Amino acid sequence: MRRRARLVVLCALCALGAAAPKADVHLLTAARIHTSDPALPQARAMAWDAHGRILGLGEPEALSREYPRARRIDLGDATVVPGLIDAHAHLLGLAFGLVSADLAGARSKQDIVQRLQAFARDLPAGAWLRGSGWDQNLWPERDFPTAADLDAAFPDRPVWLVRVDGHATWVNTAALRAAAARPEGAALLAAGQPDGGRILRDAAGRPTGVFIDGADAIMQAVLPPIRPEERDAVLERALRRAVSLGLTGLHDMGTSLADFEQLRRFADEGRLPLRIDAYADGDAEALAWLCEHGAYRHDGGRLRMQGLKLLIDGALGSRGAALAEDYSDDPGNRGLVLIEPVRFEAVLRRARGCGLQVATHAIGDRGNRLVLDAYARVLGDAAGGDHRWRVEHAQVMAPGDIPRFAALGVIASMQPTHATSDMPWAEDRVGPVRIAGAYAWRRFADAGVRLALGSDFPVESPDPRLGLRAAVTRQDADGHPPGGWHPDQRLSAADALRGFTADAAWAGRDEADIGRLAPGLRADFVVLAQDPLAVPGEDLDTLGILSTWVDGVPVYDTATAD
Repeated sequence: MRRRARLVVLCALCALGAAAPKADVHLLTAARIHTSDPALPQARAMAWDAHGRILGLGEPEALSREYPRARRIDLGDATVVPGLIDAHAHLLGLAFGLVSADLAGARSKQDIVQRLQAFARDLPAGAWLRGSGWDQNLWPERDFPTAADLDAAFPDRPVWLVRVDGHATWVNTAALRAAAARPEGAALLAAGQPDGGRILRDAAGRPTGVFIDGADAIMQAVLPPIRPEERDAVLERALRRAVSLGLTGLHDMGTSLADFEQLRRFADEGRLPLRIDAYADGDAEALAWLCEHGAYRHDGGRLRMQGLKLLIDGALGSRGAALAEDYSDDPGNRGLVLIEPVRFEAVLRRARGCGLQVATHAIGDRGNRLVLDAYARVLGDAAGGDHRWRVEHAQVMAPGDIPRFAALGVIASMQPTHATSDMPWAEDRVGPVRIAGAYAWRRFADAGVRLALGSDFPVESPDPRLGLRAAVTRQDADGHPPGGWHPDQRLSAADALRGFTADAAWAGRDEADIGRLAPGLRADFVVLAQDPLAVPGEDLDTLGILSTWVDGVPVYDTATAD
């Protein structure tokens, strides 16, 4: 079956040449087409025009009579679903990770050093050594590392390593020296703490080499930029990776003005194989651009920027999430509030005045409450209306705050694989009582809250199949724990698929174009070898992705992939 599906998809590729007449209609048939459209949940045929707009869905015989001259694409036993949308991603982060040492899954500091040594062999002399993905929770001691752990292997080459959650960096002494050479860096390294961040220090007050959240600005100031030509090359690789996983769209959370200009140039040049909804990176240049020029939509339909991404707190793994009570495993620490509430509210009012959608990162229960309270004040009588403001992660919640999302009309943008990655240590952080309100997708759904699902890549893998599996099973790749972690919070396969399709599109204000397969919408879809609504939940991560289509044109096909 899978071989036949690959062959017919390859034939479809041949049939969709650029020289096809403008009036052409394409008619696709498959064993099943899941539409994510309540008006017609399932079909066996779909037709679209030369502009990539869906004309109709239904049974093959009826559509064949309606479009007798249509170009036929027979997918045999394959299953078609709407194009998958990652509602929380960091595209440039994935791209830059391609020029960094991969530290994900490293089980010890020794493992980290060995990976760095292998990566450094191909670097020019004196170049900074970059890496990403380390997680001290996977190590035997679970303690934060220090510069000294890197110094023996790299006494002279500066090393800059981003934690898996992107909310902490680990550097060696050579990098600390580079930061101390700047007057601003020297002053902060000598004493005190920056706003919205924390420099970890030893008993004598010296920096240990770990910088949490906003404290990393000290190191960012001396980190050499990636060359423009290298930026383009790695972005292309990241885009190819995304479509190979069935992604036809993503919400890029925290897009700088420079990143936006690069994406806009790619859109102008026809180099975006999927749709990107960009959210400006806080109160910075991209927000100023949006307020001056208005919400942006590229004529080609592949790039939009109409929203703003803010951060209220840090991450649970690095103990920067803002909690209402102390961390259970770190008494006296309640995390970080990264932006003063008064300033946060002022930025919200500015964004609303500019007609922008707001999405705010909030992990801890205190952080989430601060966001909900500020949203309620700023939205006022419009709270509960169609503003589509969002909370990104909504990870550790006081149970009484979950119904407030529905009352305020706020979207919960959540990432299922965070639960399966964090479950070995999350209860250590918050204890047995607060964990009941953590990663609580089912509680949100039962409260009538719209769930937009994503991955937060490169914090997690960009593969949406892993998100589907985590949402349905709440188990890791080895099937642990039996029955799932807090299994009462599992989602059905249909709910999970909707979170990555129709509800993700709705969260991006894109529901008139994508997220469902229905007449008038764009023909963005994925061809799968198995039916995601029929296979066991533990098999969702191995669904065969046969091809990915955007605007009715294949942008990835496994039969012709490199």
